[in-house]
Order: sequence, then C-alpha cells, then structure tokens
Amino acid sequence: MEAAHGRETAPPPADPPTSSGRAGRNLPVAVAVGAGLGALVLVSLYTIKEIFLGVMTFFLAYGVRELSQAFRAQGIRLPQVPSMAAVVAALVAAYVAGMFGLLAAVALAVPALLVWRMFIGTRGYVRDSTAGLFIVAYVALMGGIVSLMLSADDGAQRIVIFIAVTVSSDIGGYFAGAFLGRHKMAPIISPKKTWEGFAGSALACMLVGAGLVPWLLDGGRLWQGALLGAAVVCAATAGDLVESVIKRDLGIKDLGTLLPGHGGVMDRLDSLIVAAPVVWLLLELFVRTT
Repeated sequence: MEAAHGRETAPPPADPPTSSGRAGRNLPVAVAVGAGLGALVLVSLYTIKEIFLGVMTFFLAYGVRELSQAFRAQGIRLPQVPSMAAVVAALVAAYVAGMFGLLAAVALAVPALLVWRMFIGTRGYVRDSTAGLFIVAYVALMGGIVSLMLSADDGAQRIVIFIAVTVSSDIGGYFAGAFLGRHKMAPIISPKKTWEGFAGSALACMLVGAGLVPWLLDGGRLWQGALLGAAVVCAATAGDLVESVIKRDLGIKDLGTLLPGHGGVMDRLDSLIVAAPVVWLLLELFVRTT
C-alpha cells in the first residue's frame, strides 16, 4: 500500500525471536486482563445474554474505530460512522431475527457506505469505499455470526465452546512455541510463529473441544468436539496471520492500546473473528439449534 506522500511504506522491523508469542508484552498483566475478560464473558452469558451482546457490540464497534485510525495513517478515509452503525445493526439484527436479520443488515450497509462516502468527494472514493466494505465483511458479518450462535436456546454454551476452543489455540501455541519452537511457519508475516507452536495449538484445541462439546451440548459427541478443535486451530491461525498482514501493510505493530498486555481490541479478536463462522457452521451441523 502506498502512503499519502506517494512512497511505499516499509513494513515494521521484525521482532527479535523470543519465547513470548507477542514480543514486549507484560505477561502477568496480559493474563490478568484475559482473566478479567473471561469472567465478564461468563457472568454476562449466564445471567442475561443481552449483556454479552452489548459488550460484544461495544468492543467490535471500538475495533472499527481502531481500524479507522490505522487506515487514516495511510491516507484511507474509512466511512467510520456508517461502518460502526453496520456493526451494531448486524449484531442486533442477527440476535433478534436470525440469519434473515443478519443478511438484511449487511445488504443495507453496503449501499449506505457507498452513498455516505460519495458526499465526501470523488478523490479516493474507490479506495475508501473498499475499506468500508472490508469492515462490513470482516467485522460486521463475522460479529453477526457470533450473535447467531448466541441467539440459540443453548447459546451461552455455544459461545463458551467458541471462545474457549479458540483461546486455547493461543495458549497451546504460546507454550509449545516457547519451549519447542524451531521451524518458522511464516517468517515474513509473523516471525515468531512456528510449526511446533501450531502443533501445540492443535493439541490444545482438540482436547478442549473434545471435552466441552459433549459436556455442554445435548447430543454432542467427543469426536465432534475433536473435529471442531482441528478446524478451529486452522481458522484461528489464519485469522492471526491475516491480522499480522494487515498491520504490516499499514506499518504498525498494534492496532490499539485499550487492553494492557494485548494491544487493541482487534489485536485480541483476530483469531476469534475468523474462527466464528467455522464454529457456527460445525455446531449447526452437529447439534441443531432449537
């Protein structure tokens, strides 16, 4: 991508190899923030599910703000207001009206973004509108799929499985990569990712999935949970790499600073966003919603 002054922006320097999955992070702080977020998720899910919906909507809308600021540094004027509105509409519509509501919200968001940007001016229209459509697909649509899982009668259990299995990918990969990591997976994109770390992620995802699916879902089977875990580790790893590519293209290390020890909201949600449709689809195939 070219910067506003016309020169190609060089990618940020590769982080030096360390045992940490994210160089320079304060591990105790990161663990404390992660534990706090986990407690918030569990309390909201098992009291009033709409609280979780509100929390998720806030974080994803804030994530759009982070992306908007990152894009602006490269001269991209993201239509921020309609993009944030699209996220809110998609999540609420999916929760209230299911797949029809999600599709309607996303479909209406597209012309809204195009028209909104049209009145700002013609210069950079295609570039900026494309960034807005990227937000609709990457944040609004994926977030709406999480709302679909939440809206089921056993939605709390589905969300717990989704988050626990996806987060276990980070945890398993962190420890396996720290102690065993030798062979780089994608050195240009993410220098610290190793195949040994990926194997640790896969093992953790499959064990957690095999344990949670038969325990939390009526009719769930151990093999279904293991298969879910195998699919999630691929999606979560892809999501992490996609986020790394985005940040390298924009020439930044983190998308924000809201979450101490983690970076920005989108830095924390990268794996979850891409894993969401995979988990939703497999759970729909394995255990039908009621």
